Amino acid sequence: MTLDPRLPATPDTIVVFSDLNCSFAHLGVYRLHEARRRLGLEGRIFFDHRAFPLELYNRTVNERPGVDSEVAVIGALEPKAGWRLWQGPDWSYPVTMLPPLEAVQAAKAQSMHAGEQLDLALRKAFWAEGRCISLRHEILEVAARTGVVDVEALAAALDDGRARRMVMDQFEASREGRVNCSPHVFLHDGTNMANPGIRTRWVNGDFGIGFPVIDADDPTVYTDLLTRAADLADGAYASPIGARVG
Repeated sequence: MTLDPRLPATPDTIVVFSDLNCSFAHLGVYRLHEARRRLGLEGRIFFDHRAFPLELYNRTVNERPGVDSEVAVIGALEPKAGWRLWQGPDWSYPVTMLPPLEAVQAAKAQSMHAGEQLDLALRKAFWAEGRCISLRHEILEVAARTGVVDVEALAAALDDGRARRMVMDQFEASREGRVNCSPHVFLHDGTNMANPGIRTRWVNGDFGIGFPVIDADDPTVYTDLLTRAADLADGAYASPIGARVG
């Protein structure tokens, strides 16, 4: 049987395909961390972050007008996640997220915990602090603040480019509709949810022209996902269920 490359290798892990410059992913990752903490599953369930690089899918930068239009709408759902509009000049806005996506993969090679903590710290640095996380020195400074990433090893990985292959492999694994959007979450048994709990639409134009409207928001799906992952890790489910896309 061919293994599905989208799924986590072990039952105690949740795969999260996402981009760092995606407000829906920032919301989703924050809710994953909060649900894990609330359920007392830290140290038992881990997040395997994988790249869903929007710039490669769309063949363009993730335009600031579109991102800005989302912040007030998505940020209002979870203000504590940390949000603000970009305060720097336009020329300082990140034009690519490939370097920080690579950094997360390089940190994950150190440990799953290091990877998920760097991912979370980079999101906070961009969304809440307005830092240009495309830049090498910014990535390394953010990594140092986590207290769990080996910064020298991370710098070496960034400098020799070893993590770029990981990002591109994940991009290939997600193509042709196999991963629907950022974020898309997968459990070991094939259970999966795209943009968990959120149903949205754009009005008065598409991304970068109009603005999003949230038609439904159910954050309890994150409790369900974490609970099911914990049950899988404990062997509570003997057989996989059909994939579920939300």
